[in-house]
Amino acid sequence: MEYKEIQSRIADLEQQISALPIGSITRKVIGGKEYFYHRWTENKKRREKFIPVKDVDLFRTQIAERKSLEEELKKLQKQLLQRPAASSNTSHNYTTNIRIGEELLPFTTAVRHYKKRDCFRLLQKYIYSAPQDKVFILYGLRRTGKTTMIRQLFLEMSSEMLSKTAFIQITSKDTLAAVNQDLKMLEEQGILYVFLDEVTLMEDFIEGAAIFSDIFASCGMKIVLSGTDSLGFLFAEDEQLYDRCILLHTTFIPYREFESVLGIYGIDEYIRYGGTMSLGGIRYNEISTFASKKSADEYVDSAIARNIQHSLRCYQYEGHFRHLKELYDRNELTSAINRVVEDINHRFTLEVLTQDFRSHDLGISASNLRRDRENPTDILDRIDISAVTESLRNLLEIRNKAEQTVTLDQIHGDEIKEYLDLLDLTWDIDILFLPDVSKVSRRTVIAQPGLRYAQADALIRSLLLDKTFSALSLSERTAVQTRILSEIRGRMMEDIVLLETKLANPKKQVFILQFPIGEFDMVIFDPEAGSCQIFEIKHSAFAVPSQYRHLIDEKKCAQTEHRFGPITGRFVLYRGKTQVIENIQYQNVEEYLRTAVQNDIST
Repeated sequence: MEYKEIQSRIADLEQQISALPIGSITRKVIGGKEYFYHRWTENKKRREKFIPVKDVDLFRTQIAERKSLEEELKKLQKQLLQRPAASSNTSHNYTTNIRIGEELLPFTTAVRHYKKRDCFRLLQKYIYSAPQDKVFILYGLRRTGKTTMIRQLFLEMSSEMLSKTAFIQITSKDTLAAVNQDLKMLEEQGILYVFLDEVTLMEDFIEGAAIFSDIFASCGMKIVLSGTDSLGFLFAEDEQLYDRCILLHTTFIPYREFESVLGIYGIDEYIRYGGTMSLGGIRYNEISTFASKKSADEYVDSAIARNIQHSLRCYQYEGHFRHLKELYDRNELTSAINRVVEDINHRFTLEVLTQDFRSHDLGISASNLRRDRENPTDILDRIDISAVTESLRNLLEIRNKAEQTVTLDQIHGDEIKEYLDLLDLTWDIDILFLPDVSKVSRRTVIAQPGLRYAQADALIRSLLLDKTFSALSLSERTAVQTRILSEIRGRMMEDIVLLETKLANPKKQVFILQFPIGEFDMVIFDPEAGSCQIFEIKHSAFAVPSQYRHLIDEKKCAQTEHRFGPITGRFVLYRGKTQVIENIQYQNVEEYLRTAVQNDIST
């Protein structure tokens, strides 16, 4: 079998294996009855899942098939390792870890059937366009598709182009001097395309990054620098690579890519797990970065907090810590960054508990539960949710103070927030007011919704277990928890729509507009056209007249038109079907995020 045929067969096997169950089937006898369980190991933990008797034979067949395919895969991979690549670099004494030409083909097998992110075309454009004396920087937080895009690019290269391509895996032991020496040897070999992964791990990268553009890119070499240390790249772009680089940030993953790339549909799924490209398979939620608070906290610690700390340590010889230097010296900076992220999400939860629990909404929930065909209940009628909410709010404030193990001044929080903004993790949405135009506020949105939901969900669940709520039965606590989490998802849906609309309309102003009573959930103001569009954003899947009452309020609309010009469209974004009701355009929120945010909204 030829080298490429082996590669192709390996890719097919990996795809088939990924669709089959891993592990084994175990049998248990409980109370004289026989039960079957699917058992597998995940993250070094044994897991079990009940299997109905009717599915046992199918599971056995699939598990046996998987084992057979895995045996074939091992044999082919062994053959691959034993065969020398056509463009071996053994004759060159490289200092760093380099792969060239056909040695890159094994990188492509796992991504052969992956779909591409929208931003992939920008990387393509750089590689296939004429040399321009610039390097390409592919950066973003962990698990946002950087290395995958590079591997996808290798996959589509011709054999001739691949033979002129090198991939360098940087480690913390590497230096710019060593990389510089290896690049010179690659240049002598006729290598034209060089990809350096995790380049910010080099301690001297920020201070000496200009060699990539000034020496090698200027001589016609295409250089792609990638890594998770986003802040380090921004520091380098501001100084050593100023006007000599093209930046592509992968951190923000919009809803449409969550659908098109991962194949996962539904705004609630995006709220729970959106933010990384690590989901996949039929049990994707079990391996999601944000499937639990623990995994979300680990992500904040490793992908965000350490990212910032490493960049500051390497920048200007530790001379740019500003007011964070004292926290760094006390080894408290990572904890402080973690706390700021969690505080942002805790404040979000407090706002939901304070502002979003309106009496009419609770009445609707209670009414819906009473009319439920399968499980009617009057549980919300029997609970004083206002009192419960107030207790939750007080308990949260107390807990926040108790958990403040690191003392933070306002200046510490402000500077950390600046770095979170630079990482594209946090974005501010303006809140404007009428008729008081001098008043302005802001709402902080987390660009990775799964991170926010994981922390908010865990917070509410843990608070409801407090002795304060011991009088509530399990079913009552569950009803309250479900109600609060529904409010949280509703508020998060608003934030998602606001952020994606803001990013899709850089020449327009996107904001929340509040009045003494009521608000427009979103306004898109076009300064050039001198007009605006107004929106209500509802998590409901049903259309009811009360949803658009503000949109037809004559006084609110008159004040809005006086300030922002004619209203050219009135919209309600919700989870139901797209339709027109009383001249109000009801649009499905997933459809909006999939299509409308890429273009101007047409009325």
